[in-house]
Amino acid sequence: MHTARASRIVFALLFVSTVPVSAGDWRAGAAKTAITPQRPMWMSGYGSRDRPSEGTLHDLWCKALAIEDAGGRRAVVITLDLCGISKSVAETTCEKIKRKIGLERESIMIACSHTHTGPMIESNLETMFDLSAEENSKIAAYTRSLEDKIASTVAAAVANLEPARLAWANGSATYAVNRRNNPEAKVPELRERGELKGPVDHEVPVLSVRSLSGQVKAIVFGYACHATVLSFYQWTGDHPGFAQIELEKNHPGAVALFFAGCGADQNPLPRRTVEHAEQYGHELAASVESVLRGTMSSVGDRLSMRYEKFDLPFDSLPTRDDLKRQLEGSNKYEARRAKLLLAEIERKGNLSPTYPYPVQVWKLHGAIGGDDLTWIALGGEVTVGYSVRLKRELGPGRTWVTGYANDVMAYVPTRGVWDEGGYEGAGAMVYYGLPTRWAPTVEELIVEKVHDLVGLQR
Repeated sequence: MHTARASRIVFALLFVSTVPVSAGDWRAGAAKTAITPQRPMWMSGYGSRDRPSEGTLHDLWCKALAIEDAGGRRAVVITLDLCGISKSVAETTCEKIKRKIGLERESIMIACSHTHTGPMIESNLETMFDLSAEENSKIAAYTRSLEDKIASTVAAAVANLEPARLAWANGSATYAVNRRNNPEAKVPELRERGELKGPVDHEVPVLSVRSLSGQVKAIVFGYACHATVLSFYQWTGDHPGFAQIELEKNHPGAVALFFAGCGADQNPLPRRTVEHAEQYGHELAASVESVLRGTMSSVGDRLSMRYEKFDLPFDSLPTRDDLKRQLEGSNKYEARRAKLLLAEIERKGNLSPTYPYPVQVWKLHGAIGGDDLTWIALGGEVTVGYSVRLKRELGPGRTWVTGYANDVMAYVPTRGVWDEGGYEGAGAMVYYGLPTRWAPTVEELIVEKVHDLVGLQR
């Protein structure tokens, strides 16, 4: 790791290094590496973009928190200031991590902030743009460098493992608005009258890591909201980026790691100015600070982990003739997708009727008399109804749901959103290059798999 672009957080304690880890104690280490592209390249998130990036508002980061329980089980949370990450990039990165430090796949959680002012990544949202060979070459080179930086950052976090205390609690922030139910232009008026509609998840989950002397060394926090305040051509982590900057300023030497919740149908409103991004970042950071000052639940001495992919079915697949018509049609996004899918048929003989959907469940077992924390990570752009439902079914206040995790392959609607259709329910699939929308059973199948994995966490 280059010293000018990365920093390692070493847990300096007031105790000698031979202090034993007693029951309820953990070892933890954190590290961070800047992943800001060093030359102009295409940005992700908005299909309306018509040129490469034009400078940096603030750096983008890869951050990693490694934790080890009393039994020696290790896990690492990786957060990325990116719009998303593809299945192939995630798999390659996890293989590199395994070769470096031996971590198995279930022990690695990769979470994206979903900033729309980050770079394009290979095999993610690939039908959104028709790029030149030169631009695609830049994306490929950046992606290979990113994979190496993630693996090195994780290795650095593990190298920094030192005795620590873990605790968790939930705060609240209210700037996310259900974009399917509230016209953007009317949001200020509707908010003022208390008439905003639609499901939301305003919880701000917070995991604190402190040295045995009580100093904050790492903060993991999340929020269910799109990172779409900004739409210009400068690199920035959007409102989650501003929140992380503020928290790290408030706690010198600490690493602040953000994960996006189930915010696929949630927007930060109003938006479009740097001032709004800073305002929401401050609100989010203030919520985290309030949690850190309050009473938090101590994590006991044990971590359990599960990770599985299962075949999530699509709705009716397009035929070869359907794709040929799309290829010759006026919709440029459908034409690009059709070109990809026809090439897949040529290679494989058919389109797959399913997608290998990732579900991950960690359980941070509570101290004696305390609650266990169930932490779920779901792939894709997950709509907020999943979070609302899973928290209700698995325990309000002690269930976290991370979206945009491990593989951001498409929008993932609840059955209600699927029935309503629209962008999140069906239309957005074209930008991800998937053949059609999910089958109507999408919600039940995912929730069933989550319950399955939770039931194995003993």
